[in-house]
Amino acid sequence: QVQLVESGGGLVQAGGSLRLSCAASGRTSSSAVMGWFRQPPGKEREFVGYVRWVGGIDYADSVRGRFTISRDSAKNTVYLQMNSLKPEDTAVYYCAAGRYGSRMPKDYGYWGQGTQVSVSS
Repeated sequence: QVQLVESGGGLVQAGGSLRLSCAASGRTSSSAVMGWFRQPPGKEREFVGYVRWVGGIDYADSVRGRFTISRDSAKNTVYLQMNSLKPEDTAVYYCAAGRYGSRMPKDYGYWGQGTQVSVSS
């Protein structure tokens, strides 16, 4: 089992920044990849990005150049730095743990509880 706890969400004005954290515990060695997803109001969960613990990052086109994923292996923590936020970034953000890099939610076996990010215009 892997436990994931997100933090750092909140309300920010358009153009602002937020940093989300995701702390992993438990059998973290079973998960080679940490992903970030989001679910806007009334929409399906969508891919934001992922990072492999050993290196390698992928981003959705909608966030590339604005969002940055990083990891601290010693703390088993990944971060999502979000800059130049837009109202359409408003969503519940989730981190997830998986065995390989994928843009599909179904490929991730463990999920955090989610944290709300709201961007006002």
